[in-house]
This record gives sequence, structure tokens and C-alpha cells, in this order.
Amino acid sequence: MKLSDFDYDLPKSFIAQDPVSPRDSSKLMVFDTSSRKLEHRVFRDIGDYLGADDVLVANRSKVIRARIVFEVDGKEFEIFLLKKIDGKVYECMVKPGRKFKVDSGFEMVDGSIATVIDIKDDGLRVIEFDTSMDVEDLGCAPFPPYIDQSSSRMEEYQTVYAAEKGSVASPTAGLHFTDQLISDLLKKGVSFEKVLLHIGLGTFQPVKTDNIKDHDMHTEFFELEKGVSSRLNTALADGKRLVAVGTTSVRVLESTFVDGSFSPSSGETDIFIYPGYKWKSVGALMTNFHLPKSTLIMLVASFLENKGVENGTEKVLELYEEAKKNQYRFYSFGDSMFIY
Repeated sequence: MKLSDFDYDLPKSFIAQDPVSPRDSSKLMVFDTSSRKLEHRVFRDIGDYLGADDVLVANRSKVIRARIVFEVDGKEFEIFLLKKIDGKVYECMVKPGRKFKVDSGFEMVDGSIATVIDIKDDGLRVIEFDTSMDVEDLGCAPFPPYIDQSSSRMEEYQTVYAAEKGSVASPTAGLHFTDQLISDLLKKGVSFEKVLLHIGLGTFQPVKTDNIKDHDMHTEFFELEKGVSSRLNTALADGKRLVAVGTTSVRVLESTFVDGSFSPSSGETDIFIYPGYKWKSVGALMTNFHLPKSTLIMLVASFLENKGVENGTEKVLELYEEAKKNQYRFYSFGDSMFIY
């Protein structure tokens, strides 16, 4: 499979700069893979497609203030926190890269010093922060670069159920949920389980290889707790459907389903899901509209094939064109799609 197979054109006007309000008023594209029926709804209507035989599985990870911007001699520098290594030592992306040499020190907003202690083979820096503050309080919201005209607050980039800090991008499929909508779904008998995957480079790093199979996924920390795994196994035994809220929840579920059941575990996953992957546990998928050539659009194409669509790659691009015709909003603050 070529990287170009997953490309499509998207004028900037389709890229959402801010979320809609209320959250659940975003558009919802619904695709029934059995009948091939396509519907255009509003996200708060999701309950029309869910019931007591469904288990929503969402990522409880909370976004950190990962983007640290400061000036040196009147020029802007940036440290982007990717992953905590230990204490106040982080793996980071930096710019301009040529300035971040080993032993280089940079003054932060609180007067403390950030020192480069290593440069990894892939160019990432290992930086130690000498600060009395929480390192993550030095930064601001890590909105993706395509969100460059936003008036949004950090809170709007968090899901309402976010609990454990560690992600450097939001698990955006869950941004559409409100507390009231979750309450309404629970009253219908829908179950709601939470897993953990701290989003880092593995999710948003661009694919740069022409053959997508040559792409190396960075690892990301995940956790599936014992109680959750037990309830998920019971749900499957009872014939219930697991509905993944976003691609990050998919990665946890598919990483922890071994020999026919879920196993409680935590660690690092580099699972890469693209057409040809044999799905193990996920029955339906909620997801936003993703960047061209991204691992996320490859995952959606793979899921479509898993549900019996003959050419998932062609179909996902067809659905995206339909979304454009109907003025859907794309990417992190954009609209939603439900595939079942």
C-alpha cells in the first residue's frame, strides 16, 4: 500500500478552529456497513444507535500543557513535551533544532533553566527542567499546528471525563460528549468503560515512507485495569458490542485482547492498524475526520474492511468527500463519524 492511496484534498476552510457549543451539537455522519446506508445527524442523536447491548469504551487520558514557548534574543523558541522519562526529565520536540545542543541551557518563564542532556537518534531531545513548578504548568495548550486561529481554552480541548494527565493531544472523538448525554445513555442501559492511552508521537507523527508498512510507530503508554478487562470479557460473553470512542481506545482494546479475551495490563504499545489487519474485539467505531496520509485514516479504512467493505481505503475517501459536500468540519475540533 502506498502512502498516496490515503491522500485527499481539503481546503483550509473545512478545518475547525474552535469546537461547537454545546459539544453534542456537532454533526454526526452515520455509516451502516451492513446496508451501506449513510445518514447525516447531530451527535446528540447517537443514542438512536446505541442501547443496552452496547459498551462504550473511551480514553480517560487528560491533555497536558505540552507547548512551552519562550524567547531568546527576540526570537521564538519552542519545547514540546512528549513524554515524561523521570521526575522533571522529558523527551521533547524542539525548534529551532540547531539551537538545542547537548548541555545547552534555556531560561523558562519562571526563571528556571531547561537543559538538554541528550539527543536521540530520531532528533528528539531529552531535557531536564530545574524548576520548582510542575513542568507542565510552564506550557500552554498543545493545539495542533492546523489550529492557528483559535479562541478556545484548554478546557475545551479536554473530554468531560478526562482524568489522568499524560497526553500531548486530545482523544478528540470523545470531545463531543457532554455530561448530560452520557447520563442519558446510561439511563438507556448503555455501559461506559474507560481505558488509558497517553497520546504522543505514535498517534500524530506523520507517515514519511512511500510504503506504509515501512512506517515505524512510536510507542505510547497504555493501561487496561483489571476491573475493566473483567467487565469487557463479561460483555463479550453476553454478546454485547464494544464501541470504541476514538482510535486511541481502539489501540488499547486491540493491544490487550489476546487468545480470545482481554488481559489487564499496562506498558507501551506501538500497534499500527492499517488495511489487512485482523481485528479482534471492536464492533463499532466513533471517530473524527482525520488528516490525509495519517495513521488514523488508515485505521478507519482498516475498520471498514473489517466490517465487510471490500475496499476500505476507497470507501473512507468516498465518505470524506460526502462530508465535504455536506460542510462537515474536519480534524480535532471537527465533527464526528459513527461506523457500525
